[in-house]
This record gives sequence, C-alpha cells and structure tokens, in this order.
Amino acid sequence: MSTVMSLRGARTISSALRGTRCISSAGGGHPVYIAGQGLVNVTRKQNQGLAVMGGDAIKNALKDAGIDASVPQALYVGNMMSGMLSSQQHMGALLANAAGLDNIECATVEACCGSGGGALRWGYMAVASGIYHTVVVAGVEQMTHTETATTTLGLATASDWATEGSKGATFVSLNGILMDLYMKTYGTKHADFAQFALTAHENGMTAEHATLKKKIDLETYEKARMITDPIQLFDASPMCDGAAAVVLTSRPDLIRHNGRAAVRIAGSGAGSDLLAVADRPEPLRLRAVEKSAADALKQAKMGHKDIDIFELHDAYSIMACLSLENAGFVPRGEGTHFAKSGGLKLDGELPMATFGGLKARGHPVGATGVYQAAEMAMQLTGRAGANQVNDVEVAMIQNIGGSGASVFAQILVKE
Repeated sequence: MSTVMSLRGARTISSALRGTRCISSAGGGHPVYIAGQGLVNVTRKQNQGLAVMGGDAIKNALKDAGIDASVPQALYVGNMMSGMLSSQQHMGALLANAAGLDNIECATVEACCGSGGGALRWGYMAVASGIYHTVVVAGVEQMTHTETATTTLGLATASDWATEGSKGATFVSLNGILMDLYMKTYGTKHADFAQFALTAHENGMTAEHATLKKKIDLETYEKARMITDPIQLFDASPMCDGAAAVVLTSRPDLIRHNGRAAVRIAGSGAGSDLLAVADRPEPLRLRAVEKSAADALKQAKMGHKDIDIFELHDAYSIMACLSLENAGFVPRGEGTHFAKSGGLKLDGELPMATFGGLKARGHPVGATGVYQAAEMAMQLTGRAGANQVNDVEVAMIQNIGGSGASVFAQILVKE
C-alpha cells in the first residue's frame, strides 16, 4: 500500500512539475490575452468605498470584454492596506460579491506597491497553465480617507520594519537616500531629474482618469517645497484612491471583441531583492528590476529594441531613473540624460507614463500594476485618445514593491 501511495504521489508531483515547466518555458503553455479592461478615475478623497470602486472596475472590464459575470472562473485582487486603513481584509470575496462573480475562486495578492503586478502574474499563470480559461485581475486601494500620518505609517510597513520602518524610515526618506547616493555617484543635479516629472504631468493633462491635471515646468519643479532632502514635492507620487481590472483569457472567441486587435501577454517575469536598502551591497542596483525585465524579455523572445513603450514604476523620480537603467534600456548613470533628451515623451524613443504614470495618474498602491495593464491594453488597441502613442506594437509594464524588493514585469503585444 505504501508503495502504491508513493507512486501515486510521484505521479502527482510529476504532473505538477510538468505544469511548472510549461509556464516557465519561453512561449510554453496556453496563450494569455487581455480581453477587456476597466478602471475608475483616480481621485483623492474618494467618496466611494473599496467594494464600490473595485466592483465598478470589474464590471467595466467585463463589459469591455463583451462577457457577463458567469464567464470568469477566478478573481485575483491586488491590495496592500485595506486591513490597516479600512479594517477590511478579504478583498477577493468582497469584490467578487460587488461584481456579481458568484462562487468562484478568489484571493488577495499582497506585494505592497507591487500587489497589482503580483495579481496580474497570478492571473497570467492560472490561464497559461490551463487551470482556467478566463480570470479577472483587479487592483484596489483607498488611501485618503485616513490621516496622512496613518497612511504614511501603513506604507512604511512595506519596508524592513525592524531596521527601517520602526526606526522612523518612510518611503520618502528611503528614496531620498537613493536619490542622494545617485547624485553623488554620477554628479547629477536635482534639476536633471525634472523631465521624469514634467513628462508625467504633461501626459496626465489629457488622461481622463488621471488625478493630477497640472502641467509643470522646470521652474515649478525646482521651486517646489522640500519633503526629504533631496526629494521635493514633484519628485513623489500622490496618495490616491482607485481601482482597475482586466479580463485574462485563452479563449479565441473572446480576444477580439468588437473587431479590435488582440493583446497577448507574451512574457512575464518576477524577482525579489533584499528588503532593507542598507543591506544591499549596491543600493543603486535593483536586482529584481533586472531579473523581472530579463525574464519577461526572454520568454517573449524579444530584446530591448522591440519595446515601443516602457510603462515603468515612477513612484519617485529616482525610482523612474533607476528602473530605466536597471531594466536595461540605458546604461547606469544615463537615465537622466535620456529623459532630458525627450526620449520618454509620447513621441520619444521610449515613451513612459503615457497616461500620467504614478506621478500624475496617481499611485493607489495595490491597484497601480493593474492600471498599467489596462492602460497598455488601451494603447495597443488604439483607444488611448489624446495619449495615444503612434505605431505601438509592444509594451512592457513593470510594477515595483517597496524600494525594489518585489518586482513584476509583463510584455504585452498587439496581434
């Protein structure tokens, strides 16, 4: 009996491993498409709660995909702080109920600011493996209904609490350390980072769902108040509320609703790094950014020159710069030069923050990675309006948790 049980166990493990290899191999598994996307406007002082925001985003995504609530088989929700700020955990069930998704698998993914990207990765794996043919990925966050100090403390729990958060470190101060180190290492001035913010704010002006519709210039950027030296006001993304959702499917009959182009997730990657910034031998090297981008490119069988848009995680000017460099698009120390050249604009060599990014669209942390996916689906299907990038065929999105400790990258292609 024990021998039979062992063999059965071995067969079960072998089967599971075959599925794992199928997911991880380049081009393996079932093709995964974004069939529809939905979002709500990013705001500050949202007058609707988590269930309403999340439910609306999911309903919008289902409508965009041309399906009803009976089709999805699972729901994966990215969220960071609902338990801390709203005394409400169990986001999966809450949003499933709100959207009318009855009796399906649902769960919450937490990777702090990278939660949305983590949920997208889970949804991708569920469909690519063949476990499900259609799932919904949502992200939701409400941050502005509490005191700023309370939300700041909640955000700090994404640091190494024992050595950073409990000692008074915040994500502003941690990014300040990185920015100061970068400036000293490469002889960069604060003004050299301006184009990251200026580009985001310019694009946010014409993005309907963006929260900050405020165009800024170099003088405005430089004269803004200091938050934590050397980070000033326009170096940091705002606290916001919002929700976004996408429908992922492998069903051929769902991928071209209303005759539009199909959007396939051609590559997916993830990585992690030491949580505490001070523990990293090279703080300006974001290994998880490197790995997630490299793995996604490898799976998609593409190189950096194939990417038409890089929708990066510009929570801070320094993080945008480090993402650009560590993802391999420009050499280290040259991120600010590339930005100053206009390379990140909508008509530039590698557009970023095409709907305002985290800086101007806003950064409702657990939802950000899903906003990125929804926005790039809009770009690739030619539905970006005034924010449309011409002739876009391939987009990379990258969502960062913390100061680079959890990172998720996806490559989306138009078919």
